[in-house]
Amino acid sequence: MHRRESYPAKYVVVLAALILCWCVPGLAQSLMTVRHAVHQDVSAPLRDLIKQAPPAVLAKREAEPVRRIPLPQGFAPLAEDPVRQIAAGPTTPAVGTSFEGLGQGQYGFNILYAPPDTNGTVGATQYVQWVNIAFAIFDKTTGAKIAGPTLGNTLWAGFGGGCAINNDGDPVVLYDKAAQRWVFSQFSVSTTPFLQCVAVSTTSDATGTYNRYSFRYNNFDDYPKMGVWPDAYYETFNMFNGNNFVGSDACAYDRSAMLAGTAATQICFQQGPAVGGLLPSDLDGATAPPAGSPNYLLLFGTNNLSLYKFHVDFATPTNSTFTGPTVLSVAAFNPLCGGGTCVAQPGTTQKLDSLADRLMYRLAYRNFGTHESLVVNHSVAVSSSGGVRWYEIQNPGGTPTVAQQGTFAPDSSFRWMGSIAMDQFGDIALGYSVSDKTSVHPSVAYTGRVPTDPAGTMEGEVSVVTGAGSQTGSLTRWGDYSAMQVDPVDDCTFWYTQEYMKTTGSFNWNTRIANFKFPACGGSSTNPIVSLSATKLNFGKIPLGQTSAPQTVTLTNTGNATLNISSIVRKGDYAIQSNTCGPQVLAGDNCAVTLTFTPTKKGSRAGSLTFADNAAGSPQKVALAGIGVSIVLSPNALSFGPVAVGQSSAPQSVTVSNVSTALVNLTSISIGGATADFAISANTCGTTLAGGSNCSVSVIFHPTKTGTRKGKLNVFNDGGGSAATAPLTGTGQ
Repeated sequence: MHRRESYPAKYVVVLAALILCWCVPGLAQSLMTVRHAVHQDVSAPLRDLIKQAPPAVLAKREAEPVRRIPLPQGFAPLAEDPVRQIAAGPTTPAVGTSFEGLGQGQYGFNILYAPPDTNGTVGATQYVQWVNIAFAIFDKTTGAKIAGPTLGNTLWAGFGGGCAINNDGDPVVLYDKAAQRWVFSQFSVSTTPFLQCVAVSTTSDATGTYNRYSFRYNNFDDYPKMGVWPDAYYETFNMFNGNNFVGSDACAYDRSAMLAGTAATQICFQQGPAVGGLLPSDLDGATAPPAGSPNYLLLFGTNNLSLYKFHVDFATPTNSTFTGPTVLSVAAFNPLCGGGTCVAQPGTTQKLDSLADRLMYRLAYRNFGTHESLVVNHSVAVSSSGGVRWYEIQNPGGTPTVAQQGTFAPDSSFRWMGSIAMDQFGDIALGYSVSDKTSVHPSVAYTGRVPTDPAGTMEGEVSVVTGAGSQTGSLTRWGDYSAMQVDPVDDCTFWYTQEYMKTTGSFNWNTRIANFKFPACGGSSTNPIVSLSATKLNFGKIPLGQTSAPQTVTLTNTGNATLNISSIVRKGDYAIQSNTCGPQVLAGDNCAVTLTFTPTKKGSRAGSLTFADNAAGSPQKVALAGIGVSIVLSPNALSFGPVAVGQSSAPQSVTVSNVSTALVNLTSISIGGATADFAISANTCGTTLAGGSNCSVSVIFHPTKTGTRKGKLNVFNDGGGSAATAPLTGTGQ
């Protein structure tokens, strides 16, 4: 059994900076902390964890009580929203694929919690939906269920502590498009310490293995929302001490470490109670933000938006900064229901929550090359009901401007709980819930616009699924969020998931997953468009003169015209092993280039793979990264098997070899991880190791506790890559 006390006692809080945010009157100081992950490991394949999971035995209950965040002061009554759109434009594209997500009676699923916190995202071949305490994996082409429904904490089975014991929800699932990895996140708050449980897949297959982490907080970390950025996974929380709101916390997790499965750190900036409902930006598309760009964060104030910038530096945490806000004036608005409960339904006096005290997930970011854009939405009051206020902000890294804004409320129905995104062509899609007091039961719909539509306007509404019942009983909770995502393969297809009601009742919600695409996205007869499966490949640490395992980049022509490739050039210590790309790639077809890494020198070895062609944005470049190392350990892992607690195993030896011709300095040889359970018993290595020579280190296992014990042998050196490591495992009996 894994016990919480078996975690490494490395919960470190470092007071690094006090930053006074002077731009908002009365704003409290922003406190930076640096914390190591409480625990980390690598999971068994999720498909196996699902098979081994015990059946759930839970009672129906409301999820964690809704915790309101204080609204800014100064909202004034409005006769009407000044940017309300009543007349709809042309018809938005029709629904493409549409299928049921998790909900009452679907796939053997029974409702245990409300609201569902409907969330989901799309990957290379799969769609993952997570509804509060359970998730399922679908084939994105057919809609067929691949795995699930599975309780969320199944992903942390065997991990120990609150992440494995509790299944508290408030989930977010994202697809890291550049790395082609899934990122799962949910909180653990039923027991203390309060934790955020984060898992990063090791491949693009959502049913495979995951690098798992837990991060600790001193306050209740409510309403976590995450965004993917090149330098970190950014997550924001509304922090509560009991029922007292203490402000948003903005945290950055070390993305590079979590992709590699190594020790990870979080750097957080705790805000004061005047800052609530922060959203981090989440990267869409294959074009990264400008080099060194901070993550952008946003919240709304009284008729304004406040933009913050979070720059993180994991190597030197004190260089991390959280700056702002830049205050952007917007058209006057009033939060729907004053942020509370007033959304009407047919056949009942029961009202639904608006959760209009905050911006709605996601804050979607896209770099078009000519400009950067952020899109976001929230729920506002209109004269007869409620609508969705949406914004496009351009140039967030320079002098930001509100490029356009509008409130979509074409009739007397309530529209709320939206999610918004942009495709590579600049089309915008907005999904939401819709309901009214006479004829429209809680349903799912969307609208959208193309760049040539008048600024601030959306096209006609499209119904995804029409509800046939209302939510009754004492349950008012709805949402608390939904998810509009863009397919990473064609960068055109929008995927939306949201809840609705099939029948009248309580704890009987259903959800829907649907996609659609604007016709102009993907190119015209004279405009091929290139989509790359990755914009960066990282080959990790490879010994000098040895060749890595191959990695592949797939180029897809998502346009309607033939792509003419004039050259494919690689640079650096990288070789093209195979290339299926000819001089032309027909519309809708793809080809692949497979590379290997053979380092010629120690240290980081940067390279690139460049495609020159007739598509917009040519040339397209894939960054190549790898580290050449001089020191190699053999064997590269030690397993000691079962040993009685308090006893010692026979020693096992590791040969330390310098595969280069140059002398290497050995700066330190030590045990990491469960340091009390492993020890170095012999060491023939000095402080240097000549080129082509070797030495040896012997390790013994003397467990202090029962169960699986893990450590690692670290040989720190200046031969590239900082340290050569060999994992150590044993079982205490």
